[in-house]
Amino acid sequence: MDARAIIGWNLRRLRVERGLSQERLALAAGIDRAYVGRVERGSENVTITTLEAMAQALAVPVADLLAAPPPGAARPQPLRAGRRPRAE
Repeated sequence: MDARAIIGWNLRRLRVERGLSQERLALAAGIDRAYVGRVERGSENVTITTLEAMAQALAVPVADLLAAPPPGAARPQPLRAGRRPRAE
């Protein structure tokens, strides 16, 4: 797996674990939503500054975006579409 794919894998995994949409992550990091999608697909070269902004928005160290997934790990699932039920 190349570096772009590893970053995309980790970005999606961390984003979904936190229940953030691509749009909310992009807003928190100050980047474009479409850019987040391209990074997750591994089709975008990311600058260190952008990695720092995304890591800060996810509340993780930058190193967490660079760690290779364990061998045989399943691809991170997408965030469930639609609105969340209102808490009462």
